[in-house]
Amino acid sequence: MQTVAMTTEVSSTIIDGKFVAKNIRGEIANEVARIKDSASIVPGLAVILVGSRKDSQTYVRNKRKACEEVGIASFEASLPEDCTEEEVIKHISDFNNNPSVHGILVQLPLPRHINEEKILNAVYIEKDVDGFHPLNIGRLAMQGRDPLFVPCTPKGCMELLHRYDIEIKGKRAVVIGRSNIVGMPAALLLQRGNATVTIVHSKTQNPEEITRQADILISAAGSPNLVKGSWLKPGAVVIDVGINAVDDPESARGYRLVGDVCFEEARKVASAITPVPGGVGPMTIAMLLSNTLSSAKRIHGIK
Repeated sequence: MQTVAMTTEVSSTIIDGKFVAKNIRGEIANEVARIKDSASIVPGLAVILVGSRKDSQTYVRNKRKACEEVGIASFEASLPEDCTEEEVIKHISDFNNNPSVHGILVQLPLPRHINEEKILNAVYIEKDVDGFHPLNIGRLAMQGRDPLFVPCTPKGCMELLHRYDIEIKGKRAVVIGRSNIVGMPAALLLQRGNATVTIVHSKTQNPEEITRQADILISAAGSPNLVKGSWLKPGAVVIDVGINAVDDPESARGYRLVGDVCFEEARKVASAITPVPGGVGPMTIAMLLSNTLSSAKRIHGIK
């Protein structure tokens, strides 16, 4: 019996987000080409970037590249760090009124002097491809209602579970983190999938004990190597959303990226796990493209 335990111990499935995202981008490219041919519609995504944060610039560049790859038109507005709220809202309003734009994304975080809530609320709900509008989140939280858009990162987490045929219904799910961007919508989506959901956050007592009950764990705490192998129930499925830079003198960049979960420990206990990088990250942009495509189809009444 012992030999069986030994072999299963190390054989957790690696959930390859890069591979899945590539397949999804292929599906989207085919669909974009189809509606271009049949209805002369080109889906368009507008990105608003405020300031010059390196990471934000990288994200915007990656989004532009991904759009090009699948045939989605991209529009951009880059504003200086010290611009006013009015200027940002003016650009949103222009994109709201531009029929070639089907999705509008405001790159977060915004500079401190700008009220994020006010800015996000200015985006038309029909073009809110990030899924952050309170009406979209509210619909996500209510039974029998459907949001127009689901936030991209949690949608990507769910897509990975579906594409790896991981049963959600009736399972115990734990989400670590309760941000508006990932943790909270992820918990709502798992609940929609009929899982029993617990959210662990900074004020939770005994987080290890609660996490150890999870059949499915989504960690979005943004805390490097927070979740140890001992926190996991044997056979659990682990979706690691964390992308944290830790110092690494041996790496050419001087740092490396790690998740919220100790990968080497966790893969000996979990039945399936996402790596960092190459897990949830690529899925986020794929879901953004998917949301933009469905927006264009919805706005133009294309089935």
